[in-house]
Order: sequence, then structure tokens, then C-alpha cells
Amino acid sequence: MDMPIPDAGILARKAGIVALLQSVLPADAMIHEDRQVKAYECDALTAYRCPPLCVVLPSTTEEVSAVMKLCQEQGVPVVPRGSGTSLAGGALPTADSVILGVARMNDVLETDYGNRFIRVQSGRTNLSVTGAVEDDGFFYAPDPSSQLACAIAGNIGMNSGGAHCLKYGVTTNNLLGVTMVLMDGTVVEIGGAHLDAPGLDLLGVICGSEGQLGVVTEATLRILPKPEGARPVLIGFDSNEVAGMCVSDIIKAGVLPVAIEFMDRPCIRATEAFAHAGYPDCEALLIVEVEGSEAEIDEQLSVITAIARRHDPVELRESKSEEESAKIWLGRKSAFGAMGQINDYMCLDGTIPVTELPYVLRRIGEMSKEYGLDVGNVFHAGDGNMHPLILFDANKPGDLEKCEAFGADILRLCVEVGGCLTGEHGVGIEKRDLMVDQYDPVDLEAQLRVKDVFDPRWLLNPAKVFPLASTERRRAA
Repeated sequence: MDMPIPDAGILARKAGIVALLQSVLPADAMIHEDRQVKAYECDALTAYRCPPLCVVLPSTTEEVSAVMKLCQEQGVPVVPRGSGTSLAGGALPTADSVILGVARMNDVLETDYGNRFIRVQSGRTNLSVTGAVEDDGFFYAPDPSSQLACAIAGNIGMNSGGAHCLKYGVTTNNLLGVTMVLMDGTVVEIGGAHLDAPGLDLLGVICGSEGQLGVVTEATLRILPKPEGARPVLIGFDSNEVAGMCVSDIIKAGVLPVAIEFMDRPCIRATEAFAHAGYPDCEALLIVEVEGSEAEIDEQLSVITAIARRHDPVELRESKSEEESAKIWLGRKSAFGAMGQINDYMCLDGTIPVTELPYVLRRIGEMSKEYGLDVGNVFHAGDGNMHPLILFDANKPGDLEKCEAFGADILRLCVEVGGCLTGEHGVGIEKRDLMVDQYDPVDLEAQLRVKDVFDPRWLLNPAKVFPLASTERRRAA
């Protein structure tokens, strides 16, 4: 993966830049020694690493503003970082950049149950947002698998979803407003605690912009009343294609489960050994969850189980207790960690039309044999957000490059069938050179011009999202 050539002038001025940053931050908010910054040299896409110039950990919007203004004046790139859980290299630094981490910005600032919103600092973790309101009967809907660790800042940057996004949508459907700091230090308020903001939909531009436009320091989020109840059903099949057809038929029937999750045999075996969830020995597994009153749950599950039986499942198991439901979901939530115990892997997140699931799963299996690399599939089947996990040996020369080529072909396949390169992980560095496979030059230029408006000097989160040549031309202009 090519990275931009670091600015030698900035590297030579490191001591002076560090001193300037120390002048606007508390003493404990600065990390600059070589052995310390190595902790920030990568995010969850660990195949690529680069220690940053230094790391700053502000606690307030005002401190973020001071850092941004200073970096703009000095021509220093800034890489925003939430919890570092990005699977697309979204927080990978360059050697001449400052990592701006928001982990210390984790306070709840306001809660309004009457108007159903909560305002938090952007470093707060996803799961702890629900934790702040669940005792009062509310929850925050987006639930990425990394929700215990991932920050709201990163969720906004990548427009994260999760298992329950089929019913509740992804981050953009649950984000009401942000406080954001531009590269020159200007603080802007966009959206707010109301249904819809007048004028241009700048909130829609910011959510999913991957730290290219500014640093979000506060977020106003929609919270919802907890449903009366929820119940999953676990369905095993003897092939991936049949499981995909079942998903398509459930959606066609007009039933709206809160989640439809898919796992194939490699993932089933790994998670069973790791979490002991009691999964059946089968080729493919669906977890379908519905919610509402007991009567609503029974009615929805009767339709879903009838559809499943038409596909001859090897097992059909409806949860009978909260404990059993928790165990079913424990396996799914543990999938990524479980796969990591058996091999190095690269996780993709191309999105496809649900009707194309059987074909795409078959082609991934065929490509797996062609490349000689195993694949585990675990994903949000209800909205077609796929997460193929390509297994490789990071210590074997050429294996990473083969894995990258395989991943690129899978993502191109997603685009070919009418989908897109990313559903919730973002483009980062992983997919930046594939943007030309989804967008023509006119579309890409329009996106580049949006970046020009918010960050004219192209100092925010360098080498991400756009093809590297486009980024370098913009920075040199």
C-alpha cells in the first residue's frame, strides 16, 4: 500500500511543533517520544503501520480548536482518531502528521427524554451511550460489533451500523447534530436537537466523511424507548446459497426483523470454539431477531419460520429465554475476535442488493479456490452489508498482497451487482484506489471539491478515501 512521502521540513521541525502544541494543551495531553507514539502507529487494520509525529489528547472543544488552528498555521497534517477500531485504516497516521485523539472527551452533556435525544462528547463509546439512558427505558440504536470500544466520533466518521440497522438504520439515521472544528480552528454547529435543520443537509455530508472535513467533538443523538421484548430464532442450512435465498424471501415477505445475521461454516466453528454458544454443525447459520409485544413477536416469527422451513433447514431453534437469546448473540458478537484466534485476516464490508446474496456468496467461494485463501463470511444479511474475512499468513511473503488482490475483486463484484464498496467501515486507505471502480471522474471531482471547501490545504486525514494521486495533486496545488 503506497503512502505519501512525509514532509521532511515538518519532520525537521518536530521539536518546535511539539513545543507549540504543548503551549496550548495540559502537560498530560501530549505524547511525542518515539516509544510512546508507536501505540498509535495503526488502527484495527494492523497490516499497515506508521508512527505519527506526535499525539495530542484534548479534553474540550476549545483545546481541539487551538490544536487545529496551530497545525493549520504550521502546515501540519492532522489525523482524527476515536478509539482506533477502524478496519479500513481510517486512523492510520503519516510520519509528518499529528494524531488528534478524542478518547478523553467522553462526557454526557445533556439528556432530554421528552424530545428523545442525548448530547455527548464524541469520544464516548457507543455502548456507554445506551448505558447512560437504559435505566430510564431508552437505548441508542446503532450497535457495531465493536460497540464496547468504538467511539461515537468514529461511528459518525464511518456512518457505522450494526446488527440492528435493518430496522433502525445506521448512524446517519440516528444523528441529529454535531459540534465540529474545522482545520483552521473554527467551531461550527450543524443540525441540533430538532427533527430537521433548514438549508443544505450538511449533517448528511459530515456523517460518513471519514475525518476529511473536520473533527467532531460533540454529537446530538436520537434515543428510542426500549421495545417491550425481543426474541431471536437460529436457523441452520446445508449451504450458503440456500441461506441467502432464505434471507431474500424473508425480506420479500414484507416482514421487518430487527436483525438478520449470517455466518458460514468457518465462522461457526471458530465462534463455537471461542464462545460455546451452542451453534449447530452446518454450512450456514442465520440469526433472525424480531421485537415488540409477545403477540407481535409470535406473529412475525410464525411467518419467518414458515419461510425457513420451505428451505429445508438442518436446524430451526427459537429462543425460549433471555439467557438463550444472550448466548445466541454472544456467538455473533464474538465472531471477529474468534476468527482472529485462528489466523490473520482482512475484513471487508462491501454492500449488495439482498437478492444478489446467493450469487455473490457462490462467487466468493469460487474466488477463494482461485486465490488459495480461505474466507469466513459473517455479515448483516438483512441489508446486504457483507463482511468477508479473508484469512492469510502475515509472515508468509506475498500472502498480504494476494489477500489485497482477492479483497479488491470481492469489492468490485459488489459494485458490479449494484452494490457499493463500503457499508459501514469506510474507505480509509483500504479501498481508496477502488473508488474509480464505483465513481466516474465527474463524481470523484465533485467529492474532491467538497473537501476543497472544508479543508483547502488538504491537511485533514491525509492519504485516505480518495486515490492517492488525487490527494497529492490537491496538496501540492
